[in-house]
Amino acid sequence: MAVYRRMEAATAKPTAGQRSRIPHHLIDLVDAADPFTVADYRQAAVPIIEDLHRRGRTPLVVGGTRLYLYALTEPFHEGPPPDPEFRSTLRDLPSAELYRRLEAADPESAARIAPADRKRLVRALEVWTLTGRSIEQVQRESRTRGGLYRAFWIALIRDRAELYQRVEARVDAMLAAGLVDEVRGFLDEGFTADTPSMQGHGYKEILRALLGEYSLAEGVRLLKRNTRRYVKYQLMWLRSRDDVHTIPADQPHGSIVDGVLSLVR
Repeated sequence: MAVYRRMEAATAKPTAGQRSRIPHHLIDLVDAADPFTVADYRQAAVPIIEDLHRRGRTPLVVGGTRLYLYALTEPFHEGPPPDPEFRSTLRDLPSAELYRRLEAADPESAARIAPADRKRLVRALEVWTLTGRSIEQVQRESRTRGGLYRAFWIALIRDRAELYQRVEARVDAMLAAGLVDEVRGFLDEGFTADTPSMQGHGYKEILRALLGEYSLAEGVRLLKRNTRRYVKYQLMWLRSRDDVHTIPADQPHGSIVDGVLSLVR
């Protein structure tokens, strides 16, 4: 979400001071109204990484969502680009109907996608409609192609109970930073729940509250719950990889840096 301009309250972008001391890339890259896919991310990131390599620098790819990290290190096949006209035909359909349609057209993909996962349902239907092929088939083909970069994986790990406390505090800070007004402004511009930038944590829950689907208090509750679930999911993923080196994050920053440098060396 940090790639989007004008999205500040819930994106945890590095501060101006941090950016002045350490070069950051792909911050405020596109407007919040514009679509931005993992294929766009890969296209934008690769030239920067190549330039850093030419200058003898080691890029730190910091995340975040594993799909974007995998786009640089694993076999990648982007499939057809998003089709706004096709997606508009699905906008008013409930997720249950999208799932029913996918089951009928592409049961293999439907078996792997949760009935409530609207984003993946739309993409699977889109790929099937535009190519006549299952998104599972497209993804299997990608596994025959190599990744671009060999990466050294490091994860900063905290105790889950502490992470959950930090989630609570972070959501409260996002609200204090004006998240509700920020989302209301995007709604006034015509943004919808299907606008890609509005599907990030914080934005999707508050947007639906402002649309009247539930109360603002319920939106905040859902935001905290969804973020805790995402934390759990990320921890499970990191611990499932035997090539991820972990460093405790509950220590002074200097000790963390020393630990990272020691591992890399």
